[in-house]
Amino acid sequence: MHELAKRILKQEVRALARAISYVENDHPDRLTILKDLHSYQNKAYTLGITGAPGAGKSSLVNQLVTFLRARELSVGIIAVDPTSPFTGGALLGDRVRMSNHFTDPHVYIRSMGTRGSLGGLARATKEAIRLVDAYGMDVILVETVGVGQSELDIMKVADTTAVVLTPGGGDSVQAFKAGIMEIADFYIINKADLMGADKLVAEINHMLDIVKHDATWRPPVLKTISTQNKGMELIWDTCEQHQKYLVQFGLGEERRRQRYVTEMLEVLEHQYVKRMQQEIETPIYQEKIKQIEQGETDPYSVAEDLFASWLQQLKHREEK
Repeated sequence: MHELAKRILKQEVRALARAISYVENDHPDRLTILKDLHSYQNKAYTLGITGAPGAGKSSLVNQLVTFLRARELSVGIIAVDPTSPFTGGALLGDRVRMSNHFTDPHVYIRSMGTRGSLGGLARATKEAIRLVDAYGMDVILVETVGVGQSELDIMKVADTTAVVLTPGGGDSVQAFKAGIMEIADFYIINKADLMGADKLVAEINHMLDIVKHDATWRPPVLKTISTQNKGMELIWDTCEQHQKYLVQFGLGEERRRQRYVTEMLEVLEHQYVKRMQQEIETPIYQEKIKQIEQGETDPYSVAEDLFASWLQQLKHREEK
């Protein structure tokens, strides 16, 4: 077993931090560590929290952590921030809001950038969740970037997904357009002390009457005020109800199976693209790129040729 994997199982927080850096930076030992820790995963309950910027997700997570710690549950937090397309850096403001939990040994906070991922979660983020799970946390909270069609990513890694909306922001209509109705296991109307909260609840319930009228689970619509620490118990009670529902209908196992399939495909895609990028740097394909520029060929034909060459290499390897 890899040394970092051993230390993670002993709950050494520095080992966890380093291992997450390994998956972020695609370290050569990345897959070895993940393989060693696979059998120690799937013990934590993972709650995904997504919503429009400014909905108060970070403040909500901060208060929810306080509530969970009062129940003596250990908590891992993965906060995904947008990555700058210019510097490659991320704002990572979530850690500032959660500063009161820094000294708690039973809380682990990690901010990660999307690093160009089209979805709300980068591949490295999903692998970081696996590492935090193996570390032994009871609950993992995953706060993702914004709301959009690409946020469908969150339902592939979380046991339960909560969508946070706010009154008067116009984000409920955007949520409906973006297909959020399909991924939310429950809704959180944060800043419920603002005008329009009841109207927003009514709008969402009306939409649920249409799209979830015959569903075995109808997503509850909760009202919270995170700045006043109101609604945290309601959120957790809903999470527990949803966990029971997943067990009752066998959906937890199905989600886990789909999660494995998705992870296998993402590993394959990452390894393939990495290998092809190396191939493109060879003199042969640099010459083909020049031919594309000169109009002698096209990128589609070169891509097909590259894929065929890769298949041929695999076949040759198998024959050996």
